[in-house]
Amino acid sequence: MTAPRPAEPPGDELTRLAELHGVATSYSPSPGLVVAASAAAVVAALAALDVDASTPEAVRAALTTRERHLAEQLLPPTVVRWSDDSVPAALAALPDGTRLRVETEQGEARSSTDDLPPGLHRLTATAPDGRTVQAHLVVAPPRLPTPSGRSYGLLVQLYSLLSHRSWGMGDLGDLAELSAWAGRTLGAGFVQVNPLHAAVPGPPADPSPYRPSSRRFPDPVHLRVEDIPEFAYVEDRERVRTLLERAARLRAAVLGEGALIDRDAVWELKRAALEEVHGVPLGPGRRAAYAAFLAEQGQALEDHATWYALAEVHGADWSRWPEGLRDPRSAETARARAELTDRVDFHRRLAWLTDSQLTAAQRTAREAGMPIGVVHDLAVGVHPGGADAWAQQDHLAAGMSVGAPPDAFNARGQDWGLPPWRPDRLAASGYAPFRRLLRALFRYAGALRIDHVMGLFRLWWVPQGRPPTEGTYVRYDAEAMLAILVLEASRAGSVVIGEDLGTVEPGVRETLDRRGVLGTSVLWFERDWDGDGRPLPPERWRADCLATATTHDLPPTAARLTGEHVELRHRLGLLTRPLSEERAEAAADTSEWLALLTELSLLHGTGDAPGASTEEDRIQAVHRFLLRTPARMIGLWLPDTVGDRRPQNLPGTWDQYPNWRLPVADAEGRPVALEELAASPRLHALTQVLRDGLSTGA
Repeated sequence: MTAPRPAEPPGDELTRLAELHGVATSYSPSPGLVVAASAAAVVAALAALDVDASTPEAVRAALTTRERHLAEQLLPPTVVRWSDDSVPAALAALPDGTRLRVETEQGEARSSTDDLPPGLHRLTATAPDGRTVQAHLVVAPPRLPTPSGRSYGLLVQLYSLLSHRSWGMGDLGDLAELSAWAGRTLGAGFVQVNPLHAAVPGPPADPSPYRPSSRRFPDPVHLRVEDIPEFAYVEDRERVRTLLERAARLRAAVLGEGALIDRDAVWELKRAALEEVHGVPLGPGRRAAYAAFLAEQGQALEDHATWYALAEVHGADWSRWPEGLRDPRSAETARARAELTDRVDFHRRLAWLTDSQLTAAQRTAREAGMPIGVVHDLAVGVHPGGADAWAQQDHLAAGMSVGAPPDAFNARGQDWGLPPWRPDRLAASGYAPFRRLLRALFRYAGALRIDHVMGLFRLWWVPQGRPPTEGTYVRYDAEAMLAILVLEASRAGSVVIGEDLGTVEPGVRETLDRRGVLGTSVLWFERDWDGDGRPLPPERWRADCLATATTHDLPPTAARLTGEHVELRHRLGLLTRPLSEERAEAAADTSEWLALLTELSLLHGTGDAPGASTEEDRIQAVHRFLLRTPARMIGLWLPDTVGDRRPQNLPGTWDQYPNWRLPVADAEGRPVALEELAASPRLHALTQVLRDGLSTGA
């Protein structure tokens, strides 16, 4: 379906002003189609960048100011130099005779940008006419580290993976246990999990891991309480016994009675336990480690803990707090922090404990022989009322939300409710918030998946109160953001995977590939879209990618093969066409893929009739196909190993479907604990297919 063309496109002067600030005045939802953004959307985006374009006179004045600024500017706020490249264009354009001085991150003084070590340096340029400017200079390796060989790994939403030790939802103890088992017994090279970012506190808490309060700090709801050393020294043992009994009831409700995962109940119980733990003094060694963590995390952790302490008093939306507390640097906030010292320390301690268990999980994975280990997920943004939005509000575009424009798949567009970063403030700070975020995640990530990686290049900004059809794209300095990403990942020795599904503007995938960012390829979407539209043969897939059969937003493979995903959407009233048409299209799609699997001799029948194949045979064949591709990483959706038919998230639903609350289950919908997964013949047969294929080079 073609999106309607806005009635009032921007005029020439507004278009020029928008271009100079990186604000788009049109977009292309499909090849050959260009749609103009509304003038109102462009004006709103400029206003969020502190540019007044409300009247023709204001546009002309702002245009004059911007053009003068760019003409007089010696250097942009952040300059990038790739270590294997020639002099950057920004430096080459400096007037002859300009003197340069570099203060390196390592504390050296240089008079040239040649042969600088990787890092974020301070550059001072003085022109012959006396003009002087300072800029951030990012020196980055040319490419990210990539996996040395091919490997397969398990993909799982951690909350859904319960063991007989967890407290009603999967935790970091389960992650470590899964990693140790998968590495040693299954020969897996990695385990990929959902974002473990800190959530906005409830109840009710938003169960989606993609709309967190903070991306920089993890959520303590994932803690394995018994693994905290101080838990063993809680003096009130009767209290401990009561907490453990309640935890057992929560676990039994999910695994034994089929209840949904209740994050709020889990957090209420864990918070009570962690309050008891907080009362236990740290030993000298533990106290020293905690002090080192506080010193390393600095102001960011202080802000994070302060927000959570204030949220306990004033609610979880800082925009509704008393005015003085809305500013993290105000005198009122300083006084409140002092009054809430113990609560601030409680939340600082939780961040440290969670970081410690995350680090331990990655160490366990590597010790089990995994070349990559744990793959963490970086959400595209944060909740507007949460901790990061409060602490980083100077870097966020007020009154704007990230989303997606109308396209052939969604004529209404999408509004994700996440405030975007301001590209101008990021550049002026040397991308400080982005650098610190990446550095925090790479502490415990063998690899990092970046959700909607296209956001490094541009994001669709939707003005507050307007539908997503009335948004526009705002561009970021992708070279600078990629340089920061490459620098920090290289320092950590971590792999980066970009989620580049859907509509991607030309050149983005090529740029990411050049810098070593792996892409994401999902079997059902890999067709020859520029040719006959048929399934793409395995040899034509890209090598630098994570190849999978499905994702958390898509039907499990069993549901796709049987057409049950169509029936589910029909029951929920989500179909936009008659059921018969949807069924026929899904069946045709599946038949084409099965025909290709048969043609390639990948489908090995074990059914009752000669040549017949079972559901398990077909799922194994799908993964044999993935092995035939040159993909560096093969992802196995853990629920596929036991025949689960339920998607973890069904886009387009809220309360109609239990998104983000389902435990891993078998084909009949019975929850399967980690211990049962480890003993599953179906799982071992499927993982053996992958191990055999990798060992023989199939």
